[in-house]
Amino acid sequence: MDLYSGYINKLIEELAALPGIGSKSAQRLAFHLISLPEGKVSRLANAMVSAKQNVRYCRECFTLTDSDICPICADTRRDHGTIMVVENARDLAAYEKTGKYKGVYHVLHGAISPMLGIGPHDIKLKELMERLSGTQEIAEVIIATNSSLEGETTAMYISKLIKPTKIRVTRIASGVPVGGDLEYIDEVTLLRALEGRVEL
Repeated sequence: MDLYSGYINKLIEELAALPGIGSKSAQRLAFHLISLPEGKVSRLANAMVSAKQNVRYCRECFTLTDSDICPICADTRRDHGTIMVVENARDLAAYEKTGKYKGVYHVLHGAISPMLGIGPHDIKLKELMERLSGTQEIAEVIIATNSSLEGETTAMYISKLIKPTKIRVTRIASGVPVGGDLEYIDEVTLLRALEGRVEL
């Protein structure tokens, strides 16, 4: 027997489908949303719809942005000769929080995982290689994929692709725990991993 009406159940069901939200959290969020003034709920709904309609990939680094080029790529004070390769936009945000990395990024939107059927063509590797062969002089590519099996596989694959170009390829040091996701690691650990990167 359903405890709540169809509208409440539908709201709880949709919220529970979000990553990291269990049924209890979904229920709590649903009740909170229902208790809010209608104007606040409308603003939240409009913000979600607007983000979905207007957010796209940056033309250069493929992070999420609402303009053609993201603020990081558009910043002329950044070192555009150093590119840090990350798995997703959350990892980019984690490194930006350190405030110490002054280069630019390339977001892969995944990692190579034969077990899950994700190959090199399913992530933004072709775009990375096109970027490296462009007119701009690239001095170093820092591979900052996660320290998981998929992350390590991706790092080795990228390294083999880049080596013939004579561009310096480095990997973040193991200050990042094996199996750890970058978005959950503190800034000091991320900074140590960046400073202790090694040649591949």
